[in-house]
Amino acid sequence: MSQPQLSVVIPAFNEEGNITALLAECVAALRGVVDFEVIFVDDHSRDGTLAALQAAKAHTPELRVIAHETQSGQSTAIRTGVKAARGAWVATLDGDGQNDPADLPKLLAARDAGAPGVKLYAGWRVNRQDTGSKKWASKWANGIRSRLLRDATPDTGCGTKLFERAAFLDLPYFDHMHRYLPALMQRAGWQTVSVPVNHRPRGAGASKYTNLGRALVGVRDLMGVAWLIKRSKLTATRELE
Repeated sequence: MSQPQLSVVIPAFNEEGNITALLAECVAALRGVVDFEVIFVDDHSRDGTLAALQAAKAHTPELRVIAHETQSGQSTAIRTGVKAARGAWVATLDGDGQNDPADLPKLLAARDAGAPGVKLYAGWRVNRQDTGSKKWASKWANGIRSRLLRDATPDTGCGTKLFERAAFLDLPYFDHMHRYLPALMQRAGWQTVSVPVNHRPRGAGASKYTNLGRALVGVRDLMGVAWLIKRSKLTATRELE
């Protein structure tokens, strides 16, 4: 396989009912648009997710599958995929099918028209297809995060993102870091842009998160990211001829 220009990384945990259709949508959206690979990272699923991915490899040459030997969480699964990626740019989607692969060409077009200093194009779910309680919790969390981190990003929880691989791997790694990518990219001196994207109801299975669980972890993580930003220092450099 030739060197891809884009790597699509999709973390999955117990998503047997969603991944086959999601993979087909990725292929439909990207074939003929860009040279790409799709990397599913199975986070030690207990259903038929891994078997379904193995079967899909027989008819999808762009597919790569990486399996965690222990369940490690979404941020770790994303980082596993990014480290394995061969493309200079990486797109991410959630494994539950709520993110629409048809938005990926839109993100690529935004990148091609964007400034060189923009290293992250973050999806912005303008029409959330979630329960009322989940939408309320997300709005509350986004408001607090925005006021504390001043990252000028309306929606950091959207799984649809496009970023430069090298810039991502230069960020500090910690569990749940995927929720703070705009702030972390800005901390590193890069610009970020939010792009409106589609959002869909979950096709099968159940959410792996609860509002309370997210809130309890989020407060601790938010304070940690704020500390990282406060302690960061950017220094301009030049190399002598």
